[in-house]
Amino acid sequence: MKLHATPIPGLWEVQTEPRGDERGQLTRLFCADQFADIRPGLRFVQTNLSYTAQRGTVRGMHFQRAPALEAKLIRCLRGRVFDVAVDLRADSPTFGHWHAVELSQENQLQLFIPEGCAHGFQTLSDDVELLYQHTAAYRPDCEGGVRHDDPALAITWPLPVSVLSERDRLHPLIAPHFSGVQA
Repeated sequence: MKLHATPIPGLWEVQTEPRGDERGQLTRLFCADQFADIRPGLRFVQTNLSYTAQRGTVRGMHFQRAPALEAKLIRCLRGRVFDVAVDLRADSPTFGHWHAVELSQENQLQLFIPEGCAHGFQTLSDDVELLYQHTAAYRPDCEGGVRHDDPALAITWPLPVSVLSERDRLHPLIAPHFSGVQA
């Protein structure tokens, strides 16, 4: 497993290295020792699996507020997604910036998203499954979100949006006075 820094501090692309033989393959998805340099003591407490049926669907942009701030490690198990993280941390030098990477079952990349960043994705194929590992348990009272089409973010989605939940459609635009997600 190789960790590659992105332009957003704390956001890492994770390149896994499958090992295989005539029986098939094994891929290490997480190793605390390898993450220790960037996140000592990293511990995941919840794992989720999402399924999205239709190409062009957007899910997001979601985040958790304190006291349930969470980091996430995202991996695509089936299909392809355009996976996006937006830095919403109050004192970050890259506040309001976004970074995207294509995650697919073929490229076997993962994205490590730090606390205080919003996350979302657009499916680039039908029948997509994503595996999420979280450092905090989900708390509905700490849930937040911003609009996927917020002009202040100017995320360049690769496809027209075909499906968007009512919940995600109703996320607010980033207000001029928004000071970010506080730890």
